[in-house]
Amino acid sequence: MKLIKDLLSIFFPDLCINCYSRLLEKENHLCTICLNDLPVIVFNDVIKKMLKSIFYGKIPIEDIYSFMYFTKNGITQKLIHGLKYKNQENIGEFIGRRICYEITKLQIFKNIDVIVPVPLHKSKLKKRGYNQVDYLGNILSVHLNIPFMSGVLERESKSKTQTRKQRFERFSNSGRKFFIPNIECLENKHILLLDDVITTGGTLISCSEELLKVKNIKISICTIAYTEKG
Repeated sequence: MKLIKDLLSIFFPDLCINCYSRLLEKENHLCTICLNDLPVIVFNDVIKKMLKSIFYGKIPIEDIYSFMYFTKNGITQKLIHGLKYKNQENIGEFIGRRICYEITKLQIFKNIDVIVPVPLHKSKLKKRGYNQVDYLGNILSVHLNIPFMSGVLERESKSKTQTRKQRFERFSNSGRKFFIPNIECLENKHILLLDDVITTGGTLISCSEELLKVKNIKISICTIAYTEKG
């Protein structure tokens, strides 16, 4: 088996997802140099306040965390692209474990009752075959020993790709596109809402507005990345 693996590695070597250099035996997804360059957000009270400010006056949130900065053509974008469009589940596991380590170190999300992903529209889910945020949700569920509930929040209508919209369009079209089929299952729960990237916050706000219709609910937010304003 090892011989076959060694032969395959000669003809089809694993490459760094960022710089495309050949990975060494113990490297996964990123070479050591690119791994050290991973734009991890150094989380503190100032960063938390800044992230929370995106939602001030729109939705109340209990706590928030984002793992990396997102820049066009950067390492984060390439990782998320592999996870989102190439079904590279192992990238989800890699990111999920890193996030678990960070939130444990920061001692946040201690009182979460259930983890809920931002849903894909059914047509996108059918075409892609999976929701990339589910990979993160399953890792967090196991590590934090908290139920992961995919499907309790659903998307009503398909919208244009978020990255192709202007800021105004994102907010003006984000309302009332989500619904909860079984509202009772979330009553009296503190929810950890998961998404891949915070840009304007429009999608998370729209999801949260629907979730806030549930009796005695609390919402915290966790994302893979945050797009820093230029």
